Amino acid sequence: MKSVPCAVIGVGYLGRFHAQKYAAIPQTELIGVVDTDPEQAQRIAEETQTQAFTDYRELLGKVEAVSIVVPTTLHFEVARDFLDSGAHVLVEKPITTTTEEAKQLIDLAKTRNRILQVGHLERFNPALMALTEEPLEPLFIESHRLAPFKPRATDVNVVLDLMIHDIDIILNMLRSPITDMAVSGACVLSEALDIVNARLAFANGCVANVTASRVSQKTERKMRIFQKQAYFSVDFQNRELAMHSVDRDASAQDKLHFDSKTRVFAAADALLAEIQAFIAAIQGEAEVVVSGEDGLRALQAAYDITQHLQANITQLANREPTIQ
Repeated sequence: MKSVPCAVIGVGYLGRFHAQKYAAIPQTELIGVVDTDPEQAQRIAEETQTQAFTDYRELLGKVEAVSIVVPTTLHFEVARDFLDSGAHVLVEKPITTTTEEAKQLIDLAKTRNRILQVGHLERFNPALMALTEEPLEPLFIESHRLAPFKPRATDVNVVLDLMIHDIDIILNMLRSPITDMAVSGACVLSEALDIVNARLAFANGCVANVTASRVSQKTERKMRIFQKQAYFSVDFQNRELAMHSVDRDASAQDKLHFDSKTRVFAAADALLAEIQAFIAAIQGEAEVVVSGEDGLRALQAAYDITQHLQANITQLANREPTIQ
């Protein structure tokens, strides 16, 4: 099968890694890299042995697939132009800045019969992939995604920056709509929300307690899933999956016995797996792992959480002070 001509739009910190993957895998030919900083574009082009561009429009109609790794506010414009020109698109998360933009991209991809994949990278974590090999029936989910403060990531709030990873995983796991939520959070080091906790109730009865912080002193990415007679813990950072289930054969009436197993997975290149899945979908060898519809669902939930919290903050700010 012939290689797919590709490009990477935006080769900053993350985009550079996208370019490296396309340059390395045999299924693709990296036609060019684009960045508004000409020195950065040239640097990555030399590193990956391709051409440098400063305007993505020079590549419209010349590539079959692109990774879009520009600021979120530009996702819609760039993805729309490439889909309209006939290219398949892998766009970093969040898919767009508004749900209406996301819907337009989904419709355009369908009209043009093009692949639209969203870069929810954690879906390719080997520990999560092992957990979801079998159907789950969660009753309660708890997740913590904590990170130190990084000024480069403050173009969006912590819900769109970090929490959206866990939102996507939970929505994909449950396939059930959110029916209620209770949200709290604060702006600590930026003008946007830096720490948020959301308690989400789902139509199927499951409850998820989701916390994201980008003002922590440590990095942690963990999710715990509780279901009837079983408990699972996923450590995304260390690629570790712990599974605990009741051993009915060994259990007496007055004491429960658990069958516990822990699997630690070797270091894996999730970004490479994501791009290979994108190319496989383009070549008709596999279904899209994270579709535009998945990206829209995660974005809608993220915005609902944000709006719910902002409404609470406004209500508190407008409340009359209580005189003791």
